[in-house]
Amino acid sequence: MDLELQGKVAIVGGGSKGLGRACAEVLAQEGVKVTICSRTKADLDQAAAEIQDSTGSEVMVFAGDLDKEDTIKKLVASTVARFGRLDIMVNNNGGPPLARAATATEDQWSVAVQRSLLFFARMSREAVPHLKKQGGGRIINILASTVYQPIPNLALSGATRMGVVAFAKSLADEVGRDNIMVNNVCPGSILTDRMLSNVTSRAKELGISVDEALAQRAKETAVGRIGDPKELAYLVGFLASGKASYITGTTILVDGGLVRSVL
Repeated sequence: MDLELQGKVAIVGGGSKGLGRACAEVLAQEGVKVTICSRTKADLDQAAAEIQDSTGSEVMVFAGDLDKEDTIKKLVASTVARFGRLDIMVNNNGGPPLARAATATEDQWSVAVQRSLLFFARMSREAVPHLKKQGGGRIINILASTVYQPIPNLALSGATRMGVVAFAKSLADEVGRDNIMVNNVCPGSILTDRMLSNVTSRAKELGISVDEALAQRAKETAVGRIGDPKELAYLVGFLASGKASYITGTTILVDGGLVRSVL
């Protein structure tokens, strides 16, 4: 299947590792020119070199703190200056602080709102004018399964990311006639540094090993295993493509059947 992505330009947040890195690589394999961004330039440089070597696509790096509005503006402007256009925005960022609903501090709430709610609004706001200029485009938000069911110690994730679901639905309504599709993708038990951090914290609480905690997470899924970042990235690649022209305002799980809700 031709995904109609050759020559397109994408920005992928958190692109140096984990889910962001996987998304950047899948898009690059389809001929997309990609800007990857995160805080650490050394990690970005390594990821960019490896993606370019394996795919032949051009990769630009942008190091900065995406919790800050000014950084996001510079990221988008730099990408358009380099490649001349923007077609795809993959909004992916570090998760909010680990915290419980009853005891989350003011500082933890503040970081969570900046990182896991306002980040998505800011990235989208900067992208939309450029997507309209191209006659359409894609905004894909990487959220979490916490929008469907709570996970211990991740109360702030669910609270802020539910806000993104509502925001994305409104944005999809506003820009649909501009041929801009807006969707959310929610990973479940997919092996990343972030997930490993959460599992390690949980293991300490339960007094078990990290391997035992990972085995428990795997057992909770319908397929009985932990997922690979590429398994989410393939869906992002499809949603970014010309074949996903009638999918917008929706939220899709990639969780191996972890979430048992029927809605």
